[in-house]
Amino acid sequence: MSIIKKGIYAALLLTVGLFSSCDEQEANSKLVLNEVLITNESSFQDDYGQHNAWIEIFNRSFGSADLAAWRLRASSTPGDTAEYFIPKGDVLTRVPPRQHALFWADGEKTKGTFHANFTLNPATANWIGLYDSGRKLMDQITIPAGLLKPNQSYGRKMDGTGNGPQAWEVMNGSADKYVTPSTNNKTIETNAKMEKFEEHDPDGVGMTISAMSVVFIGLLLLFIAFKLVGNASVSLSRRNAMRTKGTTSVQEAKEKKLGEAPGEVFAAIAMAMHEFQNDVHDVEDTVLTQTRVKRAYSPWSSKIYTLREVPHKDLHHEEHHEVHASKK
Repeated sequence: MSIIKKGIYAALLLTVGLFSSCDEQEANSKLVLNEVLITNESSFQDDYGQHNAWIEIFNRSFGSADLAAWRLRASSTPGDTAEYFIPKGDVLTRVPPRQHALFWADGEKTKGTFHANFTLNPATANWIGLYDSGRKLMDQITIPAGLLKPNQSYGRKMDGTGNGPQAWEVMNGSADKYVTPSTNNKTIETNAKMEKFEEHDPDGVGMTISAMSVVFIGLLLLFIAFKLVGNASVSLSRRNAMRTKGTTSVQEAKEKKLGEAPGEVFAAIAMAMHEFQNDVHDVEDTVLTQTRVKRAYSPWSSKIYTLREVPHKDLHHEEHHEVHASKK
């Protein structure tokens, strides 16, 4: 293979690899950069009441995504890139579906999780990159120098959609392009599908017919399914009965109704199941009462009849002894 062919082959491989990596990044990136404001003079305030630059991240998936251990990188000077590690342990880093997270580029990370350790320079171009916990680049944007005026932001035309500078525009505060921190970049006030439906079916007759057709078709399919299952069950029972009786004629088995249970059997089974489900446990009162038990008196356990008790004197015996002594 000549050197030219090798060079063409290597270039093709590099091109395919770049395109595949871009597609993979676009497909796997749930969290993307969505809007950036550099010069904040009188726009949105942070939780300390100060006006600082901010970076908005959007979760474009329909499931929660966590920013913990991700990284924000920014560069205003070529070769000088600052990195902010989004700390773990803060429940607010978990971004709900189709919602936003706002980070303040004020250079004061001690103020909290959402305060980055870098600032943005309005006099130069600003590059911002979003990296996942594995240091893989998930999204990036470069804001040219002098593009934004004070209180203007640079955001996506639609939240989380598009790729590249063509998907971004300047939010200059007009009626349809206004600064939207922590909210949608564009508010959709109409529903194109609903308007089209009202145009073609203003009275809803078509929708009613379609809904009823779906219900009836579903019921018909259920009837057919139960019918087939019932027939298969009867055939299997008949086959087992024929094997037990030693019969090979299907017609004879049908005439003798082998494998078919009469209605009384099903009624007895249903009654037994009803009795089992309702009478298997006794219905007991949930109120607990405690009654004091009175034990019968027993002299064997009474202390007054122990040997330590001083014996009573017999007065009659003493008087008799004294009289007897006096006679002597």
